[in-house]
Amino acid sequence: MTGLEVAFGRKVEQRTRLQADLTHDRLESAVRNPQSDLTRAVYCILGIPVDAIDLATVITRLQDAAANRRTLLLSTPNLNFLVNSLSDREFRQSLLDSDLCPPDGAPLIWISKLTGLPIKERAAGSDILDELRSRTNEKTKLSVFLFGGATGVASAAADTLNRSSSAIRCVGTLDPGFGDVEKLSEEQIIQEVNASRADFLIVALGAQKGQLWLQRNHDRLTIPIRAHLGAAINFQAGVIKRAPAVVRAWGFEWLWRIKEETYLWKRYSNDGQVLLRLLLTRVLPLAILNSANRMRERCSRQNFSLRQIFKDDAIEIHLSGFASERHVANVIPQLDRALDFNRDITLDFSNIRAIDARFLGLLMMFRKELKIRRARLLFTGLTPAAKRIFRLNELYYMLATEE
Repeated sequence: MTGLEVAFGRKVEQRTRLQADLTHDRLESAVRNPQSDLTRAVYCILGIPVDAIDLATVITRLQDAAANRRTLLLSTPNLNFLVNSLSDREFRQSLLDSDLCPPDGAPLIWISKLTGLPIKERAAGSDILDELRSRTNEKTKLSVFLFGGATGVASAAADTLNRSSSAIRCVGTLDPGFGDVEKLSEEQIIQEVNASRADFLIVALGAQKGQLWLQRNHDRLTIPIRAHLGAAINFQAGVIKRAPAVVRAWGFEWLWRIKEETYLWKRYSNDGQVLLRLLLTRVLPLAILNSANRMRERCSRQNFSLRQIFKDDAIEIHLSGFASERHVANVIPQLDRALDFNRDITLDFSNIRAIDARFLGLLMMFRKELKIRRARLLFTGLTPAAKRIFRLNELYYMLATEE
């Protein structure tokens, strides 16, 4: 009997043992997301996960999570999120741990178009709230709790939300002041937030602080849906006017924001400089490489293959050919079965000819699922071409075993 046959013979026994021996993290994941993250249409955009999803589907996911009181961490990445993720490991991890990452900023859509990705529609935090307000025929309302913002802003936003007969109602607000993440995580604050029994916790503490606050208090919060939506609360309160639709459509909302909040020019200036550097050193080379790889794949007769080798305490997965979006649907069930063994998994890239952003997104989610099981995703056989792909996609952190 081969090692592979022995491994599959043990599968039922291992599944039974796993049910009795799942860690707290795995149980938490089951509550957070009954469907595997492998099934999400995630693309890697310069090291962060971005879902190819439209606004209507985001709303459906939120309503479903609320109805089932299932934890859903929503992040809405924009250019500032991308810039922060390059230098702040914990901030990046908050995106990797999120259950849904619809694109917020126009620059992410521009990068997607340049590199040939099918991410064409924004689903900004403000759009999410506006869409919920526009729906007046929903049988049940989504209850929200507003946390943060300048003094009086959350209360004003709550009044606006509750004046309209829509699919959303505000059941409480809290202005915790301007302390650091530790101070804002005191037990009294967490208890007051949880006591609202809201469906949706909307945080406005500034992107970096807000994401870290949600990350560090994940296990202490009981409100199922959580998100940092930033300026969305200001827009609802009316203290800042949102850019007209035509300005947003042309990608110039950042100019409008500077007009409304002059102090933001420093942030936008810094982010713009980083974006220019990324365009020259990452995005344009990726656009050329992706185009060439798609042409090579069309002309090649080599099929993609995935072979699993089961060992006593680990699994090796050997990839061969073009690891591209067209093969993802067939690969997902194989990766899902490998997760059942709760072991470290090594990917052998020796025979990989190319790998695209969709396949990298799948590997990001595979790594996330392994982390929940306290297992690691390791890499071997990385050719210079494969290393270049990881570098251009800002994914060298995936090769670091300590993360």
